[in-house]
Amino acid sequence: MGTSEDTSGSPAASGGSDAAREALARARAAARERGVSSDRPGRRPGGPLPRSGPGPDGRDPVLLADSVQRLIKDRGWTAPAAVAGVVGRWSDIVGAEIAGHVVPETFDTDQGRLVLRADSSAWASVMKLQATVLSTRIEQEVGPGVVRHVTVLGPSAPSWKHGPLRVKGRGPRDTYG
Repeated sequence: MGTSEDTSGSPAASGGSDAAREALARARAAARERGVSSDRPGRRPGGPLPRSGPGPDGRDPVLLADSVQRLIKDRGWTAPAAVAGVVGRWSDIVGAEIAGHVVPETFDTDQGRLVLRADSSAWASVMKLQATVLSTRIEQEVGPGVVRHVTVLGPSAPSWKHGPLRVKGRGPRDTYG
């Protein structure tokens, strides 16, 4: 039982590195048959990289804003990004006085519903009366059809339920605002 070499040529007998080399050679041959080259286009093996011509090509630098706009468009984020712009510039769009009392809370992209929260019931009533004017202003900012409904909510009341027992009745009648 001495050491004898197996000359059968099987990958298991010839070692792991030879098997990897053979698999790589088979993959390259299959790629050549399909017409796919392993070399980079426009480059000779061992030669320098091709120079860019006078016109624009894929290797030219791109502005960050252009890249972000392309990403937003490719991912389908145009409506949420437009509404996020409205939320970010809320005080410029509606004015400082309204922005001090009414803030955007949520935006549902599926239904096109923008939910606003007022800090008092008086401001909620005013904004409900001005909903058409507000919708028109938002449509000018984000484009038609992005925000289809504007819902104005009043202030949220504190919970008066403490403990496991409850007393029936209407509870306190304050509007909290």
